Amino acid sequence: MPDVTIPLLDLGPAFAGEPGALERAAAELRRICETVGFLFIANHGVSWPLVERTFDAAARFHAQPIERKMAVKLDDTMQGYLPYKSSTARANGLVAVRKPNENEAFFVNPERDPDHPANRWPEGVPGFRETALAYFAAMEALSMRLLPLYARALDLPAEYFIPLCGRAMSMLRLTHYPPVEYGADEYGIAPHTDSSFFTLLAQNPVPGLEIRTTSGDWIPAPVIPGTFVVNTGDVLNRWTNGRFLSTPHRAFNTQAAPRYAIPFFFHPDPETSIAPLPGCVDEGNPPRFPVQTMAEYWAWFRGLNYNHFRKEAAG
Repeated sequence: MPDVTIPLLDLGPAFAGEPGALERAAAELRRICETVGFLFIANHGVSWPLVERTFDAAARFHAQPIERKMAVKLDDTMQGYLPYKSSTARANGLVAVRKPNENEAFFVNPERDPDHPANRWPEGVPGFRETALAYFAAMEALSMRLLPLYARALDLPAEYFIPLCGRAMSMLRLTHYPPVEYGADEYGIAPHTDSSFFTLLAQNPVPGLEIRTTSGDWIPAPVIPGTFVVNTGDVLNRWTNGRFLSTPHRAFNTQAAPRYAIPFFFHPDPETSIAPLPGCVDEGNPPRFPVQTMAEYWAWFRGLNYNHFRKEAAG
């Protein structure tokens, strides 16, 4: 087993405004993002009973008959139910044999205008909408509190990212990994990197997440109760011109019971330009990625990874 661990960052002092704590946390975050790309966060301020209610809501949704879930099947706004084996990891070339992922999911979008709802909600799942939106709001609030740490980790003003993420294209994914026997090149979700600025994943008692180290070894993420796993996504990797790692990861369910995951993918505003940040380009490290808006990048990413949009493009 490789001698690599996923670090834990205690946010309590920085969030409490203790003198110097923000800069210390930012320096540690910089080190982690440049070497591992994954961390646990503790003392994050999120109510854990809300996390548990969200896991319960995910389980109750996925326990419905397939006909009810298909009534809110994934639509053109990437909202609704993604049926079992309807996504494939294609965007990054991490797997040679691309088989559909052994999971199903329900996606929740931000609801910023009460006159124009962004989500379609299932019938017959009491409290599902209220719980999902409350969790979304809690994750968005936590994400905004994290932005100054990321800015200072890059030697930018603490408020740098805030005006670029006021209408973030974030997304909540309520995922179900049923107990299955995995064959060759089969995964709960295949090796991939996330499309996000960063991803927040609440810990649950059922393990299954593995990350790939820079040496190419796969290591399991331990279960640390009450924490979130946070990882850099491709957007921040591109924004930092490769400086902050977007680390490949994968997931399985090797238990006899269902496994649920409730990742929150935090993105910038749709019109935000993902061009190299100050201090991330020099003569030895010229720009590595095409400049795109967040909306342009997301359209490319979803077209590669989700059958619903791939078929539309082919048609």
